[in-house]
Amino acid sequence: MKGSTHLAIGVAIGAAAAAYYPFTLKHAALYIAVSAMSALSADLDGPSILSSKIGQVSKWLREMLYWSGLLLIVILAWLYFAKGFFVVEYSLTALSLFLLGLIIKDGLIRNILVSVIGCLTFYYGLSHQMTWLMGFGIFVAVAPWLKHRGLTHTVWALILWAYIGSGLEHQLQVEGIKLVATAGYLSHLIADSLTPKGVKWLYPVLKKSFKLPIV
Repeated sequence: MKGSTHLAIGVAIGAAAAAYYPFTLKHAALYIAVSAMSALSADLDGPSILSSKIGQVSKWLREMLYWSGLLLIVILAWLYFAKGFFVVEYSLTALSLFLLGLIIKDGLIRNILVSVIGCLTFYYGLSHQMTWLMGFGIFVAVAPWLKHRGLTHTVWALILWAYIGSGLEHQLQVEGIKLVATAGYLSHLIADSLTPKGVKWLYPVLKKSFKLPIV
């Protein structure tokens, strides 16, 4: 399944959550960012998030995600160390943009950069006793080195992601974040199960690929 399809599904889930829960602009942005990130995160394990034939517009959008996220991270880092200013929502948005840009870049450098981000995230979670963020850091650090449609495309990864979403919801005190994160990740597995290759939901316990028939 194309990355653009996963992204569209994730955005739709976030938009539905924004319409269902009491609306604020900040909460709507969070729902969409979390669901979009969740819908794409399973593909941190490989380069197949987008098809090989990508137009100039798609390339421009990817670069914008990457560089805008990196710029925001640098600015927020300076504000934190120079002014002691730190807002979780802004930091999550910057990290999400940067990771989305990295997700769709292939090769060794991409894998290393993603893993470094994961390790730094894990360290921050450890130093602030945030176990959910430690779990997210481990996921991000390890996923690039896994076989595509392997462990990140399993029910075990879904359970871990639900735990991460639960911790994020508790951290932000925003109702529905756990549900949105879990639904976004689940949507990726279901969508990939509609493809001929299917998904090994119970890997490595069971290496059978499960495919959902399209009526």
